Amino acid sequence: MQGTWDVILDRLLVEADAAGLVDWSVSVDSTIARAHQHATNVTRHTGAGSNYTNPGAEPPDHAIGRSRGGLSTKIHQLVDGHGLPLVIACTPDQAGDSPMLLPLLGQLRVGRAVGGRPRTRPDAVRGDKAYSSRAIRRHLRERGVIAVIPEPADQLGHRKRRGSRGGRPPAFDAHDYGGRNVIERRFCHLKQWRGLATRYDKLATTYRAAAVLNAVIAWTRQLQDTP
Repeated sequence: MQGTWDVILDRLLVEADAAGLVDWSVSVDSTIARAHQHATNVTRHTGAGSNYTNPGAEPPDHAIGRSRGGLSTKIHQLVDGHGLPLVIACTPDQAGDSPMLLPLLGQLRVGRAVGGRPRTRPDAVRGDKAYSSRAIRRHLRERGVIAVIPEPADQLGHRKRRGSRGGRPPAFDAHDYGGRNVIERRFCHLKQWRGLATRYDKLATTYRAAAVLNAVIAWTRQLQDTP
């Protein structure tokens, strides 16, 4: 059944949140996996305007793109403060990280065990300089989410050159930013799986399903280890 692992992950997240196991200071990042030749011998329609906000639909390019390292796929994840996955998406390698943050946040929905509206708003979002943009900062500010994102040197220089018109520097908690390393550790665990470290699947939905299964196992262990 298509989407079965997503359904199981959603139910695990409901149980984990009810037990207070979800840390809502989330981190975002991506990792790249080379595509094996067995995954690339399929017709790919590039530039077809793939909608990656719907993970259940197979994109026309099958989330395989060409970069300096060859044909590859990028896995984007939104993880909680402990490094456990909340949202997973796949794009071609050449797709940027910054444009994927808002779609990832749009997919963040953790239901309530006692009923009511699901939680969709994290307390804070930690991201590297690739996620620093006015649009992202404005979106997070309007939703009351703390942006823990450093300002790149080019944006800093541009703001200073504008003088008073450049506005104030964005707030940044360097100590809290240190917690972003949880997503790097998560990707290390993810790539212990041979089928995720290298993509062998022709379809993006199949490849992503393995990443969701990895998340299901991680959350299951977290719930089992809780007294």
